Amino acid sequence: MSKADAQYPEPRQFIAGQWRKAEGSCAVVHNPATGDILADVPRASQRDLDDALASSSAAFNVWRRRSAIERGAILSRAAELIRERAGELARRMTLEQGKTLAESSLEFSITAETLDWYAAEGRRAYGRVIPARQPGARQLVLPEPIGPVAAFTPWNFPAVLPARKVAAALAAGCTVVLKPSEETPASSIGLAQALADAGLPDGALNVVFGVPSEVSTHLIRSPIIRKVHFTGSTSVGRQLALLAAEGLKPCTLELGGHAPVLVFDDADLDMTVAACIQGKTRNAGQVCTSPTRFLVQRGIYDDFVRRFGKAMDGLVVGPGLDPSSQMGALANRRRLDAMEELTADAIGGGGRLVAGGHRAHGTGFFWRPSLVADVPASAKAMEIEPFGPLAFVRPFSTLEEALVEANRLPYGLAAYAFTSSAATAVAVSDELQAGGVGINSFSVSNTEAPFGGVKDSGYGAEGGPEGLQAFMHLKYVNHVT
Repeated sequence: MSKADAQYPEPRQFIAGQWRKAEGSCAVVHNPATGDILADVPRASQRDLDDALASSSAAFNVWRRRSAIERGAILSRAAELIRERAGELARRMTLEQGKTLAESSLEFSITAETLDWYAAEGRRAYGRVIPARQPGARQLVLPEPIGPVAAFTPWNFPAVLPARKVAAALAAGCTVVLKPSEETPASSIGLAQALADAGLPDGALNVVFGVPSEVSTHLIRSPIIRKVHFTGSTSVGRQLALLAAEGLKPCTLELGGHAPVLVFDDADLDMTVAACIQGKTRNAGQVCTSPTRFLVQRGIYDDFVRRFGKAMDGLVVGPGLDPSSQMGALANRRRLDAMEELTADAIGGGGRLVAGGHRAHGTGFFWRPSLVADVPASAKAMEIEPFGPLAFVRPFSTLEEALVEANRLPYGLAAYAFTSSAATAVAVSDELQAGGVGINSFSVSNTEAPFGGVKDSGYGAEGGPEGLQAFMHLKYVNHVT
């Protein structure tokens, strides 16, 4: 293995409070901007996984007894450390994932915010007192940590997605065995290091890497694990849910999406187009809530397509470490090949290419943000989540017609609408089948709010008080004197 950047750390596993090498490797980390190899990724052995499970079990008996104030103090200290190290951590994220340095810096800022928020929210995990049925009795409902957690996260947001799971679980009193993506290991390692340096007990957080199916099967089937939390594709989510069902273990599954955008005749076009550019090209479109199917009312359809295409053509695409870049590289070659295939299919079916549609730069995994208008409903990209900087536009006439198309797919993670009509905003809020709806905004995920989907986009929620409750069960105590 040859390192392309000396400042990229050698990935190691974090087990029982120790950084551990592995006997073999399971993958290599590429720099998406160049295609160069950055590092080898360790492959967890069965012993590594068993050690992680054992330490998580032992630590749970200690950590669950720490007060919420003590647990919160460690989370808050970790947040401070991440802010202090943000420059170095953001650079590593850009090297391994490809997004711009500005986006990586923002992600670590949100990661620190997530730790801080759950540090405080853990102190508000209230139970309740039920009016007793007889004098002298006390009927109590006590929230308690559910137990050791197996958490699995993808490569598109390699710091904040682990942080959402880890922060909420630790705040609730749970311990965690985390398997991040092997394509972006440095970001989760940075999170684990900050927590360890903040005083987290050994074993409260373990980080392992390996062949995903092997690791997930071993962890989920272990009787030690009492909760499964996964962000990723619908197909993999189904497999993990089946594994969890064998042990009657609850899951939180945040799965794929295919977000529709309804743009009405009365929308502010300048604001709408600016928002659509930012929403579509954030993280090069590699976002599960990324807008993809743009349904535009006929009165403004041509004007919207023209403005949107012009804005896309003006976007600067380049290496994430270049401060002039507005969009970085795609994370891997698989996404680059998918962009080419889906764009060609949409055009071949009758779509009209307005912007982009081709690779950018001579090296690296770069793709020009692309806009295809008049896309037929039969196009692959109208059924399959593109997960890249592709936008597909179709016209509609009535609200009812737009809602039918928006709700047509089995996904329901996010949906959006742009309108100046309060009545239309209420109607789409009520009728769009999605876990999150943005009106004149593409922001449907905040630390203090629940985030999750319906239909094939999963179940359960992370974020907000609901994210804390996901790691707790309720014990009823009936005390009669």
